[in-house]
Amino acid sequence: MRDDNNERAEGYPGPLDLPDGHGAPDPDEPEARQFSLTDDVLALFEDGKTYAEAELRFQKSRAGFVGNRVKSALIYIFAAFGMFHLALIAATVGLVLALIPITGPLGATLIVTISLVVIGLIMLRLLKGRIDDIRDAFEGDDE
Repeated sequence: MRDDNNERAEGYPGPLDLPDGHGAPDPDEPEARQFSLTDDVLALFEDGKTYAEAELRFQKSRAGFVGNRVKSALIYIFAAFGMFHLALIAATVGLVLALIPITGPLGATLIVTISLVVIGLIMLRLLKGRIDDIRDAFEGDDE
């Protein structure tokens, strides 16, 4: 307590943060209750049960929130991949149309198709290398 705020505390014998009616129960009063260890354990059990129920409700609401967010995130992911796929189709068609005056329609189609197949095969080989690395990492644990 600060020294300059003593006027409120001069006539009060107890702590300032307790309510006025708070004090030790008078043992002579018949309504004074003595708590036993059993009462304390039961109260602790009830408090733990209340805490567990509140925690379960909180985790359920958190799971619902995360589930909702995951669902909307998946929608956005699929929409983005759809847009990228359409953009690649448009680029492929545009490339074919750009090559038509140089090589003719059949040549442009063959050039773009063979190029895309070669790029796809290169990506598949890179994917196979990554999968082999993962497989090797797990096979090393058995030894």
